Amino acid sequence: MEIAPISLHDANITLLPLEKAHLPALRAAAADGELWRLFFTTVPTPENTENWFDIALEAQSQGKALPFTVLRNSDQKIIGSTRFCNIDKNNRRLEIGYTWYAKSAQRTNINTECKRALLKHAFETLQCIAVEFRTDWFNRTSQAAIERLGAKRDGVLRNHSILPDGRIRDTVVYSILQSEWAGVEKNLNFLLAKYDHTATTVKL
Repeated sequence: MEIAPISLHDANITLLPLEKAHLPALRAAAADGELWRLFFTTVPTPENTENWFDIALEAQSQGKALPFTVLRNSDQKIIGSTRFCNIDKNNRRLEIGYTWYAKSAQRTNINTECKRALLKHAFETLQCIAVEFRTDWFNRTSQAAIERLGAKRDGVLRNHSILPDGRIRDTVVYSILQSEWAGVEKNLNFLLAKYDHTATTVKL
């Protein structure tokens, strides 16, 4: 697994390697819906965006993560962020996480396309044997979205982590195996083919 910054593409999105020049647009994207107010997400607040960026790049320098900025192709607007994280090169595993989108980009085809691009790179280029997704027990929307992709629920890690506000989080874990990728890819292609890619309110 050779993990290095790379741009990934799909029909309506481009995933760019995260860089400091993206920060003003990322602040604006997070402000669309004040996403940081959702207690079960990891969206940076306006005042800690720099710290969020530094942590992401530090994890990248250690080979533990590969963060991306999400660009919408139609208007070249930055609308969110996602990353490969918890990278385990020896066991050819990683997680897709730290994903968030501006409210105006939610409930569109954006997330499905992003996941298709990330999964394709993980399984076909990096040759991962498994890709994980983890989410907060209270984030029911995220759980539904992960299941819609075709991931299977592995279980719940009870009292998994202590959050900055002191809350102890239960983490729901999902995964897709390398042997399942062909079927998952067909499912994603089917979901996306049902919708007009130029629409802004499709529900995936």
